[in-house]
Amino acid sequence: MHSARTPDIPPRRTLGDALAEGTVLLDGGLSNQLEAQGCDLSDALWSARLLSDAPQQIEAAHTAYARAGAQVLITASYQATFEGFARRGIGRARAAELMAGSVEAARRAGAVAGRELWVAASVGPYGAMLADGSEYRGRYGLTVRELARFHRPRAEALAAADPDVLALETVPDIDEAEALLRVVQDLGVPVWLSYSVAGDRTRAGQPLAEAFGLVAGIDQVVAVGVNCCDPADADRAVEVAAAAAGKPVVVYPNSGEEWDAEGRGWAGRGTFEPGRVRDWQRAGARLVGGCCRVGPSEIAALAARLEATEA
Repeated sequence: MHSARTPDIPPRRTLGDALAEGTVLLDGGLSNQLEAQGCDLSDALWSARLLSDAPQQIEAAHTAYARAGAQVLITASYQATFEGFARRGIGRARAAELMAGSVEAARRAGAVAGRELWVAASVGPYGAMLADGSEYRGRYGLTVRELARFHRPRAEALAAADPDVLALETVPDIDEAEALLRVVQDLGVPVWLSYSVAGDRTRAGQPLAEAFGLVAGIDQVVAVGVNCCDPADADRAVEVAAAAAGKPVVVYPNSGEEWDAEGRGWAGRGTFEPGRVRDWQRAGARLVGGCCRVGPSEIAALAARLEATEA
């Protein structure tokens, strides 16, 4: 099998080993950095469109986060699906190449860091493919088996590109989490699972302890937690995740602004505060960063906070 890994310095440890030893810093929101670079993300494919139309922009965005201190780069495959690409006239073979290209772009960008760095291939929820905000609601009317059938081909394509980990992220409900875990169990790649939450429940309304507990005892899962949510909700979820799953916790919330799916824009004020990282660490978080509207400057501030706590 051809490996997507370029001749950069490979990680000396697995991500799981690194999390067992300390805190690892994720990147921030890829979409906001792409917009800062002048990219138009109004297409239904969102940032995944650029894998075909402007891959150099994807690599530049990853590079910005690597230079800010991120130790994990999450690929631009969140909204990359065979179905979504097909609507743009892109066949399955080319779509698989583009998904592999998302891993390669992150790997190349990581080479500029000259230090230990991991690539996480993003596996977004079914709702992201619909591009109608469904990923913030869940409960799509599909069975676990149907969701697994949707996710399997893209998860296999991304795993074949040799990422260090698969990021099963922004998952709105337990049914989809169960489907994703079924799909990845035979792929031989470590994963983390992160839910999108509202208050003390998943976006679909399920108790967080039940959602996080789904991964207890599954060695393939190196971390469980939340992303793409309000920072205050993330604060509360970290302790619950640590207790329910007995694993390192991953946490990367949004800026605190709210996404208007109909208007396709952000509203409200930002409440993301890098100082929160100390409370996250005390509660069990070991994989920390930001999601939408959290840019390289915030990740650099998080890096500084982490360096201070380890000094």
